[in-house]
Formats: sequence, C-alpha cells, structure tokens
Amino acid sequence: VQLQASGGGLVQAGGSLRLSCAASGRTLSSYAMGWFRQAPGKEREFVAAIAQIGIKRDYAEFAKGRFTISRDNAKNMVYLQMDSLKPDDTAVYYCAAQSSSDIFTLIARESEYTYWGQGTQVTVSS
Repeated sequence: VQLQASGGGLVQAGGSLRLSCAASGRTLSSYAMGWFRQAPGKEREFVAAIAQIGIKRDYAEFAKGRFTISRDNAKNMVYLQMDSLKPDDTAVYYCAAQSSSDIFTLIARESEYTYWGQGTQVTVSS
C-alpha cells in the first residue's frame, strides 16, 4: 500500500489543521493506521492510532483532547484533525499502515508499522 500525507502548513498557535492520508494500491479497511511526528532534532514519536474498526482509537498524552484521528475506509483515507495547536506541535507528520487480521488492533509502536507516507510539514507560530 502506498500512503500520501497532506494538509500540513503554517498556522498560528491556537489554530487548527486537518491532515489527510490517502492510500492507494490496497484497501485501507484491512490496515491498522497511525500518525507519528518528528520535530527537528528529535526522534519520531507516536501521535494517534486507529483500528480497522474506527471506533477504537489511541492517542499520545499530548494529543488527547486536541487531536482526533478518523478514517473513511470507503474513500481509503485517514485523517488527523488537530485543534488548539501549539508551537511544540511543529513537526513533520507521517501516516503509517500495518495490515492486521484483528479489526480491533491498535498500534502505537513505530517499529510495528510496515508502510509509511512521505510526511507533511506542520509549523505552528507563536
């Protein structure tokens, strides 16, 4: 499966962005999905995950209450709605996919994902 992340940009603190991850090659309905981010000089970190069955979701502590992950399997899309953005949210955001036979699987570990998008830059100004 090929992943294409988009929707990043420059936004002021307190603003919102919606990232999108488009999949091609395979239907996303068979994949657990996740978003990660990497800030300059830092390691890539987990942001959010969503199971094949979209009602199961997991978030990093910094994302809880501000970010929302969702998916539309019919459109082969995964989204990350980011609200109340802070300068610390500045990073390159990546979407990731991992096939799973368990529709309830949530994956928060970077090493467990096989497929990655190219990343989209999010810059939050103060």
